[in-house]
Amino acid sequence: MNYNAIESSWIGILGGGQLGRMLALSGYPLGLRFRIFDPSPLAPAGHLAEHVQGAYDDTAALDRFVEGLSVVSYEFENVPVQTARHLNQRAPVYPPPQALETAQDRLSEKTLFQKLGVETPPFAPLFSLEELTEAVARVGLPAVLKTRRLGYDGKGQAVLRTPEDVERAHALLRGSELILEGFVPFERELSILGVRGRDGASVFYPLVENHHRDGILRLSLAPAPGDLRVLQQRAEAICLQVMKALDYVGVLAIEFFQHNGRLLANEMAPRVHNSGHWSMEGAEVSQFENHIRAIAGLPLGSTRVRGCAAMLNLIGELPGLSQPLGEPRAHAHFYGKAPAPGRKVGHINIVTETADERADVIRKFANCPGVYDIQPRA
Repeated sequence: MNYNAIESSWIGILGGGQLGRMLALSGYPLGLRFRIFDPSPLAPAGHLAEHVQGAYDDTAALDRFVEGLSVVSYEFENVPVQTARHLNQRAPVYPPPQALETAQDRLSEKTLFQKLGVETPPFAPLFSLEELTEAVARVGLPAVLKTRRLGYDGKGQAVLRTPEDVERAHALLRGSELILEGFVPFERELSILGVRGRDGASVFYPLVENHHRDGILRLSLAPAPGDLRVLQQRAEAICLQVMKALDYVGVLAIEFFQHNGRLLANEMAPRVHNSGHWSMEGAEVSQFENHIRAIAGLPLGSTRVRGCAAMLNLIGELPGLSQPLGEPRAHAHFYGKAPAPGRKVGHINIVTETADERADVIRKFANCPGVYDIQPRA
């Protein structure tokens, strides 16, 4: 360990969902121990880590949680900033509360991108129907109306295609701070995952091609098909700019639209990310282990891809284990969550030697429960 490394083996995770579960699983082989904080007694990470149950504004419960911890992280970006700041007085919180605060507000993150010279779709904040009408006149239709906070997996947003959609969407989202974003006729959606350590060292995973349905990620391909050397360099430069600006430590995900050879930044997530799940078997060191290494002050690991990888999300229902385990190039990850419509309950990772093989194996799971029937190009 270097001088920045943690002094004890205890790491705290705010949030006990599947990401917290996978963070803990990645850290146990390193001899680390984990404690999670989550309001739910059914938190999936509670199956394998100490679980302090309480509301995120319960300072007494937070003080019990942080006792003896060397470092705290979080597994979702809707943790209240005041919670992170409270804990940061007792143990370092990574990524820092400033990053959490920026990522929680779509206007703040777009403004940061703009400040750093990073291209984004056109956008405008608004607070009233009159301002929405004016913003639509500037940005044009089609456009996407989003809540500035809390929305994820397609929630809290509406696509505006006609003037009649404008008033209807505003009524639907009324009472929220809103942002209007110009609709981009993108060729595909890509994401980059970067990791930055306490000492400022950084590594990057390859650009990933993402396929969504109903606003939920269904499939990721890593590396993304095609010659992306130029876009990879640009994505890494953007990610590094953002990490330096926020004095970042840990994994950062940035989602892009690819449009006419350019990358337009859409959103960022200050945490391990669904589009990086493929790395559990598909990279030398997974995003989860690298996040733990980063926040613990340990050397970062290799992000090299082992062949061609893919991740299939399991949404709403689970297959029997025999189906994924019957394919030697597939790896099943079930989260211990009760199936429910729209809920991410697991994923299947695929690792092959070639992109054509990857596409063939994905097609084998076209009728698998929980998998969206998608036919990716190689």
